Amino acid sequence: MKALLITHGSRGDVQPFAALASALTDAGHEVVLAGPASSAGLAAPYCERIVLLDDGTNKLVGDRDAWEAVERNFRGLRGKRLGWEFLRRNRFAMRKVFDDLGELAVEMAAAGDADVVVHQVNVPGHTIAEVLGVPAVPVCLQPFWVPTAAFPDPLFPYGLPACLNRASYVTTKLFVQAFTGGTRRWRASLGLPRRRFANDPFRRPDGAPATALQAFSRHLVPSGTPYPDSVRTPGFFFLPAAGDWVPPTELSAFLEAGEAPVYLGFGSMVGSDPGRIGRIVADVVRESGIRAVVAVGRGGIWPTGRGDDTYCLEQAPHDWLFPRMAVVVHHGGAGTTGAALAAGRPQVVCPFMFDQPFFGRRLRALGVAPDPQPLRELTVSGLADAIHQALDDRMAARAEELGALIRGEDGVRGAVKVLETLVSS
Repeated sequence: MKALLITHGSRGDVQPFAALASALTDAGHEVVLAGPASSAGLAAPYCERIVLLDDGTNKLVGDRDAWEAVERNFRGLRGKRLGWEFLRRNRFAMRKVFDDLGELAVEMAAAGDADVVVHQVNVPGHTIAEVLGVPAVPVCLQPFWVPTAAFPDPLFPYGLPACLNRASYVTTKLFVQAFTGGTRRWRASLGLPRRRFANDPFRRPDGAPATALQAFSRHLVPSGTPYPDSVRTPGFFFLPAAGDWVPPTELSAFLEAGEAPVYLGFGSMVGSDPGRIGRIVADVVRESGIRAVVAVGRGGIWPTGRGDDTYCLEQAPHDWLFPRMAVVVHHGGAGTTGAALAAGRPQVVCPFMFDQPFFGRRLRALGVAPDPQPLRELTVSGLADAIHQALDDRMAARAEELGALIRGEDGVRGAVKVLETLVSS
């Protein structure tokens, strides 16, 4: 089987596809992965070929006006102005990504070099598959893509009666279309006709349901959540541990010098004032008397006035680092959430936007995290109290219990079996 994998976004969007590429390669299949230039190389060891796409919206990570618009929830005249400008910049940034995908489609169609296209659900990989004349399989990294009656769309900002849960999922569809722009002209440039379900990744060109994969654990969503038969939820897509990765000597020494520390890292989710988050982190460590490993990340957190009880790092493999932590404090991204769950560690979620508040609420409901501490409202006392709650032995025991269930799943192997069955049928 020749599989074309397509993803875009941050490292957290690329890593699950690198994991799938690894599993496909181990099973004897050929893999080409197309992803953002800044992080697609992560999958290089597991692929026949890497196709570098323009970084698109990744270039906006440092746009503090965009962060301010989100923090304001687009309220007021300034919020709406900043929001409109953010929308315009986002659409413009995605044009080159679409151009790169179009060139890839033409190239691979001429070579007849794919049997299936597996794509991140918010990337129009189903259009590429239509050009190639092969099946497309969308991959959902978060539980807000496939409508379900069990809970409303996690992006929906208001409470709803249960009877409207399924209907609320139009929120995500409209959000994605607004931020990426329409595809009608792009499809026409690829020689594809207009059709009713052209923008629906869960429909094949003939309108029938498309096979879809959800790359998260069924244990994360409410028990008994119903999904269509065409949707499979095999578990998180975890990248195999890097056997040749060696921690910095200073990090090893820090871990050995005392009790297990608390991890604090928010990726790029620190809003328009990363200095404020850095000061809060430093004050929490100092006032709580904890030892801490702080991931500086793309957001630029750098705790001021830190002492010997704090170690700062750019990054380290989560599967190596998290089991050595007492508590994992993070922004609630799907990948970080999954890694902390698999490590069997209690968590403190400081959500900022999108799916992050949902993950914070679910972890609290599962008994492995205290109440979420939204980043935009974060305080020293609130974060310190949440960490203290997470350090409770009962929460640690529940986290280890749930971690065993998560580790018992094999998401990428299950996904490979689904793809093999689809292509051979």
